[in-house]
Amino acid sequence: MHRRWLIPLAAMLLLWWMVVELNHYLAPRGISLFVGGLLVTFAALHLSLRHGLVASLLAAAAIDALEPVPFGTHILLFAAVHVVLYHLRTRFPREETITGVVSALFANLALFLILSMVMLSDHPAPGAAWLRLIVDLACSQLLVAAIAPWFFALQLRALELARVNLADEHRRRF
Repeated sequence: MHRRWLIPLAAMLLLWWMVVELNHYLAPRGISLFVGGLLVTFAALHLSLRHGLVASLLAAAAIDALEPVPFGTHILLFAAVHVVLYHLRTRFPREETITGVVSALFANLALFLILSMVMLSDHPAPGAAWLRLIVDLACSQLLVAAIAPWFFALQLRALELARVNLADEHRRRF
């Protein structure tokens, strides 16, 4: 039963590690990428609330341990986005890739803006940072749109290989 949340968690951590490495190479250019919305989307759209939330919260805890924000910030925000997406998922065709991509873009936008406000609260000149944040947001959204289909396919295939039946997950309420 742990496969239901462990596989998406492993994919989330793999993607986060890849983005951290990419950010390392982009740092001299003053660009930072964020894909938090993409991390939460697949689990919220395809897994039961419990399994998806466990994966999202554990990924958020790992991110909180590494990012310069108060511990629990990502946990709280990922949980909120996960629950919102989970409760909205019956209103649109969640099996369609485009639905996942659009959901990930909106989730990423919301998380980026809220995290930016949290991080800028201690900044001595918050107005000066907004131009850079707009560039970071635009680059992040382009990255999410470009890699979301691959990331969703990776998780679907990994769950198939582990013999996790997503039809059962769609019927589960909690």
